[in-house]
Amino acid sequence: MNLLKKIWSPIAWLFGKAWWLLDGSRRVVLNLLWLLILIIAVTALFRGGPKPLQDKTTLVLSLRGPLVEQFSGSARSQAVAELQGQKAKRQTRLRDVLAALDSAAKDARISAVLLDLDEFSGAGMAGLHELSGAIQRFRAESKKPVYAYGDHYSQRAYYLAAQASEVYMHPMGTVQVEGFGGYRLYYKDALDRLGISANVLRVGSYKNAAEPYFTNAPSKATQEADAALYGELWTSYTDGVEAARKLDKGTISRDIETLPQQLAALKGDTCKLALQQKLIDGIRTRDEMRALLIEKGAKDGTSFRRIGYAEYLGQLKPQLPYGPALGVVVAEGSIVDGEAQAGRIGGDSTAQLIRRAREDEQVKALVLRVNSPGGSAFASEVVRRELELTRKAGKPVVISMGDVAASGGYWISMSSDRVIADAGTITGSIGVYGMLPTAEKLMDKLSLHSGGTTTTWLARSYDPSRALDPRFASIVQSSIDHVYDEFTTRAAAARKKKVAEIDAVAQGRVWTGRQALERGLVDQLGSFGDALKAAAELAKLQVQPRLIYVEREPGRLDRLLASLADASAPAIQAAFGDMPQMPVLPEPLQQAWQDLSWLSQVSDSRRPYTAVVHCLCAAP
Repeated sequence: MNLLKKIWSPIAWLFGKAWWLLDGSRRVVLNLLWLLILIIAVTALFRGGPKPLQDKTTLVLSLRGPLVEQFSGSARSQAVAELQGQKAKRQTRLRDVLAALDSAAKDARISAVLLDLDEFSGAGMAGLHELSGAIQRFRAESKKPVYAYGDHYSQRAYYLAAQASEVYMHPMGTVQVEGFGGYRLYYKDALDRLGISANVLRVGSYKNAAEPYFTNAPSKATQEADAALYGELWTSYTDGVEAARKLDKGTISRDIETLPQQLAALKGDTCKLALQQKLIDGIRTRDEMRALLIEKGAKDGTSFRRIGYAEYLGQLKPQLPYGPALGVVVAEGSIVDGEAQAGRIGGDSTAQLIRRAREDEQVKALVLRVNSPGGSAFASEVVRRELELTRKAGKPVVISMGDVAASGGYWISMSSDRVIADAGTITGSIGVYGMLPTAEKLMDKLSLHSGGTTTTWLARSYDPSRALDPRFASIVQSSIDHVYDEFTTRAAAARKKKVAEIDAVAQGRVWTGRQALERGLVDQLGSFGDALKAAAELAKLQVQPRLIYVEREPGRLDRLLASLADASAPAIQAAFGDMPQMPVLPEPLQQAWQDLSWLSQVSDSRRPYTAVVHCLCAAP
């Protein structure tokens, strides 16, 4: 024993010292890191306030990432991403752009607007209609020009660019207007080979959200519904562009049909093709575009005098913190049980926001802005019930539908005084399904077996490693039937129709906002602004009300990081340099990963099964 002690003691001492050195080094590095961040942040904060806005300033709308109703994630996650050298997820919040345009129309210091759409990754037709309406409103009210410039224009970006007074493009650019629709993966054969059964139970002949897991191709019902939906949206798109560019009706579709011949005649020059088709007004390099903006506006250093829309909003006077108000709750993303961060709708957390608005004496009416494909039926009902209580408390509720308000997104819209959708909203999808995936055949292939004893057949009746018990499948189907009955009954009551009338337009089928209006599923077509006007009228407000966005309060660290993010992130990135990025999977593999992850999550629930009201759809 003494010999072992003599041998072990110096080794233990050596390891102890090594650990002390390692731990001390770690502490020093972390302390230096936080000190550096603090120095950068303090420097950024005390660098000075915003510069006064001068005359002949161009308002630059640099739309980056997708158009959203609210920012998803948190300032903390964004800061961590920046520190790791990853690109923070860019998003453009719709209400910020609308507010900037409406204020700039009345601001004599703003002489023009420039649309910078190179990093715009898109929006649904409802979002595009909101933005295009704001651009048209700016032009009509202010008589100021709106310029659009891009290296390339995606289909969605071009819809906005077409609303400008003048549209320019780089000589090597392309306008990519191609139409709506697409293809998706179907997994039946793949799952059969693996020995996995999806076991999909549903109500609604058009409820195709889970179809890829039990078929190898879209059903006739799916093809019928998709053709009607995409056809309506495509007509809306082409009509909007052709009206804005003063083209004859049908021009875009005809040009697509003759694209190979037209492009060959121009020897493959896509920019000249866009000019020939009158999609753009001119071809300019970046420096030539800068020169034009200097000529039309004013010079500032080596470029034109400009201000970004986020910085511009920071210079506007805040609204007074008192007086009658309209409360706005944003319901965006998939609907899940319990709590959820911004970007998803938590049954409990969204209900709490609605309750806050109801209990605020200054809030006279509530507008729920819905942009959701649905999710948990239970969470959807929790949110709907809270809206019902708000109406019972005497406060009007108006639903404003964004890009998507389908399935669960429609469920939460069923307790309101008015439902307003955009013509391009994707809504309806009144149907229910459930999935109980099992892998008993995979277990056989792997020579794995399970066994045990239960006191009743119901205990552990759903076990993914064993074949689905028909008795349990019958229970789940009965439950799904019941949820569908609840869905259609509540919809009938909300729309003042018979259940049979709702069932005829339900069955899980999706509709555009215009189609939904024709079938009595919404009250009117209109914008978010129209929803605010309706809420003020229903509340009988005689004065212009304030607008309060009722949102989850960020923690102290999130507030600090949010205030420092714009100023300090570039400096932090420069200090630490770029870090290696994770490789990106090809798009088909990304879709497969997403779909199969969804399948694996279906059985991951606090309950033995979950009734799902989700259309698994997105704006095209």
